[in-house]
This record gives sequence, C-alpha cells and structure tokens, in this order.
Amino acid sequence: MIPLIAFAAGFAFGWLRARRRGGNRLDKLQYGAGHGIFAAILALAAVILAARLA
Repeated sequence: MIPLIAFAAGFAFGWLRARRRGGNRLDKLQYGAGHGIFAAILALAAVILAARLA
C-alpha cells in the first residue's frame, strides 16, 4: 500500500514539475511516470528494509 501512495505522490510531483517548465500533456505524463516509479521503488526498498529490521 505504501508504494502505491508513494507512486501517486511522485506522479503528482512530476506532473507539477513538468507544468512549471511549460510541458505539454505528454511531457507531464512522462515526468509523472518517471517520478512516480522512482518514488515507488524507494518506498518499496524502505518497506523491505523496515520489515527485515523488525
């Protein structure tokens, strides 16, 4: 569940970042997807690390 939330937050951040740079819809989708995937991977790694330490 946490990686899904992180993906949504990363997607929103990427979308806003592309909008500030004047990107069109495809630019916003690409930035959103890239940031979302990166955030989801980081969150998944954090969840795995926390589970192994607990």
